[in-house]
Amino acid sequence: MRCLATIPLIALALLTFLTGCTTNPTTGRSSYYALSREEEIAIGQQSKPSMIAEFGGEVARADLRQYVTDVGMRLVATIGQDDPSMVNLPWEFTLLNSDVVNAFALPGGKVFMSRGLAQRMTNEAQLAGVLGHEIGHVTAQHTSERFGDAQRTGLIAGIGSILVGATLGVDVSGLANQASELTLASYGRDQENEADALGMRYMERAGYNPIGQLQVMQILASLDKNGRPPEMLSTHPYPEKRIENIQGKLRNEYAATQNNPNYRTGEQEFRANFLSKITIAYPPNREEDPALRTFALSRGLCSADCAHCVNN
Repeated sequence: MRCLATIPLIALALLTFLTGCTTNPTTGRSSYYALSREEEIAIGQQSKPSMIAEFGGEVARADLRQYVTDVGMRLVATIGQDDPSMVNLPWEFTLLNSDVVNAFALPGGKVFMSRGLAQRMTNEAQLAGVLGHEIGHVTAQHTSERFGDAQRTGLIAGIGSILVGATLGVDVSGLANQASELTLASYGRDQENEADALGMRYMERAGYNPIGQLQVMQILASLDKNGRPPEMLSTHPYPEKRIENIQGKLRNEYAATQNNPNYRTGEQEFRANFLSKITIAYPPNREEDPALRTFALSRGLCSADCAHCVNN
């Protein structure tokens, strides 16, 4: 008889998850999102300082940081067409002073990109591709969805602890570290493809050629093949398959953006306003990264007698 008494408790716990599913206006998918909008914002704000510290702080030059922010906010201005409430998140774009090739996002509108990745780009559309992808992780609420998956797994595996009185409540302050760990852990294949698709959507709306998304993936794939897999591939896997998916979108739904002057790549602007400046401020180290040194020379961004390179 005591066992029968536990059945309503199990049903109630399962019903909590089933009825908690909602449809995300951006993706059109129904899923269980474990975090409220307020919790997402709080987690992003609490986790941001430690994430910046972990990756060497921010790039010192305000003009470089502002350039990234301007491109990011240009994309954010388009997301309201799907979900107006997302525009009101406290969006921040952080350019990290790290050679590591990486980019990631925290819930609540906190987007990060390393200068190690930025210095390998050749145009503004590529920058928009990276930022758009990370914005997509936020608008699709992927971190909240992953918390939901973890809770469901915990419910199934630990139903006994629920029956003896464990609470399903969340403590926002205690979730900050978990959110950071989830952010730096690998996303699933479907979430990566969804973020790619959303990034391209935002790029097209903002007047960028979505081919920049493809070019970024090709950069990552080339680094992987050179025997130096970038850190970004630990959080954003499957470059080859994602390249195929992006190519398919460029041939079909974004075919009208190709060879169309209304959709720009912004190579000259990127070189003049960002790449030349960041290369001078943070010259490529010949010993540590000969590929980046060769790129800088070929673009006229670094001379053969560059003092930094000669001394290193």
